Amino acid sequence: MKTSTSVNRPVFYSSVLVAIVISVIAGIAPKTISAQLNATQTWLVGHFSWLYILAVAVFVLFCLFVMVSRLGDIKLGPDHAEPEYTYGSWLAMLFSAGMGIGLMFWGVSEPVMHYLSPPTGEAGTVSAAQQAVRITLFHWGLHAWAIYAVLALALAYFSFRHKLPLLPRSVLYPLIGDRIYGPLGHLTDTFAAVGTLFGVATGLGFGVEQISAGLSYVLDSPGTRDQQLLLIAVVVGCAMVSVGLGLDAGIKRLSNVNMVLSLILMIAVLLLGPTAFLLKTFVQNTGNYVSELLYSTFNLYAYDKKEAWLGGWTVFYWGFWIAWSPFVGTFIARISRGRTIREFTVGVLFVPTVINILWITLFGNSALQIIGLELDHPLAEAINSDIAISLYALFDYLPMTGILSVIAIVLGCTFFVTSADSGALVVDTLTSGGQVNTPLAQRLFWTGLIGVIAASQLYAGGLSALQTLVIVSAFPLIFILLLACYTLFKALRNDSLLQHNVQQHTGALQFSESNLDWTSRLDTLLDHPLHSRAQKFITQVAQPGLRALCEQLEQRGLNAELQVEPERVRMVIYKEGAENFAYGIRLREYAVPHFSSQYASGKYFRAEVFLHQGGQQYDVFGFTQKQIIADAISQYERHLHFLHLSKGENVNTGAVEES
Repeated sequence: MKTSTSVNRPVFYSSVLVAIVISVIAGIAPKTISAQLNATQTWLVGHFSWLYILAVAVFVLFCLFVMVSRLGDIKLGPDHAEPEYTYGSWLAMLFSAGMGIGLMFWGVSEPVMHYLSPPTGEAGTVSAAQQAVRITLFHWGLHAWAIYAVLALALAYFSFRHKLPLLPRSVLYPLIGDRIYGPLGHLTDTFAAVGTLFGVATGLGFGVEQISAGLSYVLDSPGTRDQQLLLIAVVVGCAMVSVGLGLDAGIKRLSNVNMVLSLILMIAVLLLGPTAFLLKTFVQNTGNYVSELLYSTFNLYAYDKKEAWLGGWTVFYWGFWIAWSPFVGTFIARISRGRTIREFTVGVLFVPTVINILWITLFGNSALQIIGLELDHPLAEAINSDIAISLYALFDYLPMTGILSVIAIVLGCTFFVTSADSGALVVDTLTSGGQVNTPLAQRLFWTGLIGVIAASQLYAGGLSALQTLVIVSAFPLIFILLLACYTLFKALRNDSLLQHNVQQHTGALQFSESNLDWTSRLDTLLDHPLHSRAQKFITQVAQPGLRALCEQLEQRGLNAELQVEPERVRMVIYKEGAENFAYGIRLREYAVPHFSSQYASGKYFRAEVFLHQGGQQYDVFGFTQKQIIADAISQYERHLHFLHLSKGENVNTGAVEES
């Protein structure tokens, strides 16, 4: 492995070193470390629970604002970019990486636990049941996904739209500029990489304990530590195969399998359980969740003094989602190129939330229906004694128990494989300077390290200590996420202003101002040139025209540069401390439309204009040199108007290479 070309050495080596040191310490003295970290977490909850609650509320409001405003029209990538994945595969991947396995663990147990021990009111009542489901939905709904969405949106925007690395450091660019490539940037990425390593490793360790408990419950055999270590080896081995296959052939296909198995399990519970009751509760649960959303968002139980409950549930969850945001956010960003911000926010916030409401209703309300008013019901006692077997204990009260349990075990394994391979992929990206096509050995290394950390801590009893460490690490991440909201809004506002000023078709204007005969212009419009003619236009018309303009700009003291490639030409005007201007003409291949007299020729080429924000989708083939110059000057005039309207507040948010 050539680390000089495939890794960012400061981040790579420091991440490995920190991970090993912390793992060794947690393994040697797990109880002592866990006690100290728990004390730190208790102190944070006692003094800063208000900050957790307020920050997450800001994340939700920010996501909703950019979704409904005109900022939602901006693409995560150049204007001409298209999504790389279908909606189905995209949603499957973000759901699998985000919280799919967590729902299997808590979808049954959390509503039951709130029902048996509610924060307010009497246990075992109708009011307690409604409150239990509402609280569970609150913890797994919009707020959780908004935390992921904030960082994912910032990373995707700065990376795909402004060509910055797909790294957490990039959200700092509008504030510190190129200093993100220095020590502060390395520290930010190292923090995210180590947090992702421990987050995925502890999730894998606890998940394997759940799968092992499920196997032992179904097979009526005692689970052993050796069995759990073997399961880790199997999951990590499968994850290595998935990582080796790549994002499209591995993680995408496995995520699709996860969604299919999840739907099968949900449909089975709906049909085999109290179907009419579950459909009614789904509608009512959705209404309760929406109607109480604002109150729940800001509820700190300040008058009821429920700090222990708040710290053990809501603040714990917010800290957990925040701690996982570098992992899930980076992964979601990586698979979201080409979508508009509105598409992104709807897909990341609302679709998974609806799926979560359906899942928690089907499994949680099924368990509550079975328990009823019997607080000492065997199902309630089973869940209280071991949360890991909650799902399998529920299946004992449904037909086809064995089949449902087997599907659940398989689904749990595939969810964990998806988490492990996507986690390894994210850590690899974080430690390689944002590269996405790294050597296979490098990706396998991180997959193996996740497995080693999980296995060693499971064997030594240090999983709880690492989990608490991950939650504690969420506190400084709060400020990074709030900063991401600010920098992203600042950049989006300028981007929207730029779009408003420069995205206009100018071909008709340039034609009307020229002395070109209208019949010649008509011939050009109806023409569908082959590659040789289109290339000739680039070299003999576009290049000389933009070169002449570039020379004139340089004579007037501007820093202008002409970039020439085989099928494109591009002029860039660099502005210190402001958005650079770029005007390019690039050949793009299309199929000749069926209504054309040249239909039989098959393919033709357009000479389309590309600005800094991407393709403008209008063709200048047939323009004269003067018209090319006039079009470029018109776009530059609009760019200067944008700089004027932005009142000098915009900054150069990245390089100007087009996609």
